[in-house]
Amino acid sequence: MEPLTQAQARQYSPMALAFLGDSVYEVMVREYLLRQANQPAAKLHDQKVQLVCAAFQAAAAERLLPHLTEDEAGVYKRGRNANNTVPRHTSARDYHRATGLESLFGYLHLTGAGERLEELFEIVMHTGETPAEE
Repeated sequence: MEPLTQAQARQYSPMALAFLGDSVYEVMVREYLLRQANQPAAKLHDQKVQLVCAAFQAAAAERLLPHLTEDEAGVYKRGRNANNTVPRHTSARDYHRATGLESLFGYLHLTGAGERLEELFEIVMHTGETPAEE
């Protein structure tokens, strides 16, 4: 598909961007884990769950903020501030920050900014931190 302009991508609601960004982020995590080592699918799944949970995504979003452009930060904040229902298994703060991250990943994917997605994902994955360690 043809990439959207930034103006076109901004026409989507933050929750629609997060809907797409959730899957973009998860595919990136799955590929990252697969490339790390050839492991049983069950082990890959367990590792994936650690990296796609709201707590990890929220911490990742905080680490990414200093690296975002003004436009990217605006997309993140729209997603973070979107009015949505928070699942019981996570804190509202983490869920909103995770939604902001997913909105950003959806936006970057729609605009064809694959290299930028990879740059930001590299920062997320090479911090050496998991939610339990923070």
